[in-house]
Amino acid sequence: MAEKDRPGDDVPGDDEVLADAAAGGDVPDDDTDDALVSRGGGTAVAERTKDESPKARKSGRRSGVFGRIGGFFREVVSELRKVIWPTRRELLTYTSVVIVFVVVVTTLVVSLDYAFGKGILWALGS
Repeated sequence: MAEKDRPGDDVPGDDEVLADAAAGGDVPDDDTDDALVSRGGGTAVAERTKDESPKARKSGRRSGVFGRIGGFFREVVSELRKVIWPTRRELLTYTSVVIVFVVVVTTLVVSLDYAFGKGILWALGS
């Protein structure tokens, strides 16, 4: 499993909160402004009112082509900071599992291809 509180972790000690959430415990709600609505077993944020629309919030930003491109790259960097990168040991483990799986499936496909090819040649008398 993943290590606890790796370097670059945004919030140290949040692993216990996440473990409690996975076990079905209550998670403290940091965002008390949004009313939560439960529909069909999931939890969703209540719908926005007209003053909270995305256009109203983003009115102070540049809206030109270069502003959009800059915004795109800012969002990409923001998302990459949220990624939990694997450790070297995890990466080697995952890579070896993939390589072994590919070798096994390739061997299976080659064996079946050879067997069916010989079977067809035998059935047609060649």
